[in-house]
Amino acid sequence: MKMAWKEIKRNKLRYTILGSIVFLISLLTFIISGLANGLSQDNASLIKNLPNGTFYMTEDADETYNFSTIPETQQKEILDEQPDATFFSIQMGNFIDEADKQRSVAYVTATDDTYFPDVKEGEVILDTSMEEEGIAIGDEITNEQWNQTLTVAGFVEHEKYSHSPAAFISQADFQELFHTDSMQIGFITEGAINDTAAFTDLQPFSNSDFLNTIPSYNAEQMSLNMIVIFLLVISGMLFAIFFYMINVQKLGIYGILKAIGVKTGRLFQMMWAQMLFISIISLVFSILISQLFQWLAPSGMPFHLTLQTTLLLSIIFVVIGFIGATLSGIQIKRVEPMQAIQQGEM
Repeated sequence: MKMAWKEIKRNKLRYTILGSIVFLISLLTFIISGLANGLSQDNASLIKNLPNGTFYMTEDADETYNFSTIPETQQKEILDEQPDATFFSIQMGNFIDEADKQRSVAYVTATDDTYFPDVKEGEVILDTSMEEEGIAIGDEITNEQWNQTLTVAGFVEHEKYSHSPAAFISQADFQELFHTDSMQIGFITEGAINDTAAFTDLQPFSNSDFLNTIPSYNAEQMSLNMIVIFLLVISGMLFAIFFYMINVQKLGIYGILKAIGVKTGRLFQMMWAQMLFISIISLVFSILISQLFQWLAPSGMPFHLTLQTTLLLSIIFVVIGFIGATLSGIQIKRVEPMQAIQQGEM
């Protein structure tokens, strides 16, 4: 450890440049990961807020909730065997507020209030993003195609679907507005029996599988996650290249150290200590700035970086740095003391 620290102090500029690059790459990775998580919440928090379980849509719906219809008779059959089952429907639409401004929302109705807000007939409960845009409790909303108005009864946090705020309404109002008495999706919590005859012609989905049926969700997340993966790979290559160049320059020194009895393992430990020191310092600054960015980011920006995600990415950075540095150090093991002394420079 002392040798590693002395080496860093003797070549401050060299290691500062490496630390700065690692800092920028890790910060960019944290920012993109926060955007990916934020967009995920903005796109599907309505579904992600539900506990682990099984979703059901009709098999002929081709994994598209708009084409799925679970009739009342089948709902009753399922409820007889599984009383805790929940059925809900989602319909993208809009409404006109009291300022005559049109708002896009995702209308949601459910058979019970276990996982969804309890809404009375003639009322609507909106996502809090609508409150931030000036809508208040008691306001009345309408639509040119409706024959009735709905009164805003309250707000709920983080309930969005397909990047639109959720608007929870009663079953009766949903049937009146969209002219249907069928439900689109069934949901049963994890551990419930779900292989009975009542589930005939229904296709099951896990939470993650159902999220992928949401338009744009999979493509959006895959693109951002691929960027994060490439940045992690680049960081590993950076460590490998940097330490390889350093090791080539220090072959003579390694030869002398081996000649006086320093073991190869000790030299590897010195290199690992340098990598760990640079990584930790760079990651600490990246974490602080990314968390500050999350605190200062505008409320409308979909940015969500949890401590768990930050720690996981930090561990991955350290592991990849360790692998990259180790691969570059193979030449340390192969170097012969006399040959290195002849080729290297003091």
